Amino acid sequence: MRTVIMYVVLTTLTLSVHFLNAQDTDNSDRIEKLKQEKEEAVNSEKEDLKKEVEVINERLVKGEITSEKAQQLKEAAAQKHALNIENRLAIINNQIALLERNDSDYLTTDKTKLSIGLGGKDKDDGDILFGINLKNIKETNIRYDRRTYSDLVVAFGLNNAIIDGQSLDDSDYKIAGSRFFEIGFAWKTRVFKKSNFMRIKYGISYQSNGLKPTDNRYFVENGDQTELQEFRVELDKSKFRMDNIVVPVHLEFGPSKRIETEKKLRFSTHNKFRIGLGGYIGANISTRQKLKYKENGDKIKDKIKRDYNTSDLIYGLSTYIGFGDMSLYAKYDLSPIFKNALIDQNNVSLGLRFDL
Repeated sequence: MRTVIMYVVLTTLTLSVHFLNAQDTDNSDRIEKLKQEKEEAVNSEKEDLKKEVEVINERLVKGEITSEKAQQLKEAAAQKHALNIENRLAIINNQIALLERNDSDYLTTDKTKLSIGLGGKDKDDGDILFGINLKNIKETNIRYDRRTYSDLVVAFGLNNAIIDGQSLDDSDYKIAGSRFFEIGFAWKTRVFKKSNFMRIKYGISYQSNGLKPTDNRYFVENGDQTELQEFRVELDKSKFRMDNIVVPVHLEFGPSKRIETEKKLRFSTHNKFRIGLGGYIGANISTRQKLKYKENGDKIKDKIKRDYNTSDLIYGLSTYIGFGDMSLYAKYDLSPIFKNALIDQNNVSLGLRFDL
């Protein structure tokens, strides 16, 4: 999953694309427009991926598929759109190379259709790709001021718990072995009309928080209390996982580049510093424990799904800070892990976040 995510991120960050305007006769102007509008060019693939992931998340919430199956479907979708971006990049890079290597009338000749294979000009002097007049599509769909953008959010890293009267150095859970994962959709809306310095970011996410107990222990539900107890034999693996659906809301701050033409106004945060401050609220949808061990010569895997007295309502604080699409991400559950516990435990996470 991490390989696919990084592949999409690196491909998107290096993408420099734009469909050629037939009325523009200066190659340097065309290349400059390619650089200014690269975020617009990949929007269709990003939107398609987000829609597919949204459908998968809906199926997961309805219980039609398991979380493992949902993750497999998301990885397949991410890989497909990464390849789509790679193929489209190759086609458009051919057009850029032609502009850089030839004079300004080169793309008005019929030989362009043969050299590119998939692109050319129609009789109305519009750009053609896969038989579609791109000029007409762009002019129909363009909006002058776009204040709201959408992102696919993916985050992962280390997970643990803050326990009253106990430091992380003495944690009941393995520092490196306990991890979290998050995936979801976020919408980012500019707060002020003429400035993009402050944005409000909101959405919906699936969070998976994992804890691995130390000292050969596992969780035991004892009435309204959930306790760690030593297992009867040596454990090869002991993992506790909580799955949540949450609604995050952040105020995001940071500079941006203003891009304004006669037809449109855009603010680009590409490769710009940003910081987000906010929190989240949601519900626990699943709690389970996985145990692996050997007993009487047999290898045994136990997957136990039950309540374990975990909190149904999840809420907390979160923040991120970084450049462009990648940030350092931290979140802390104000709601305790276990209800009615004698000693409160609160989940805490630290890792990387990607807003794609």
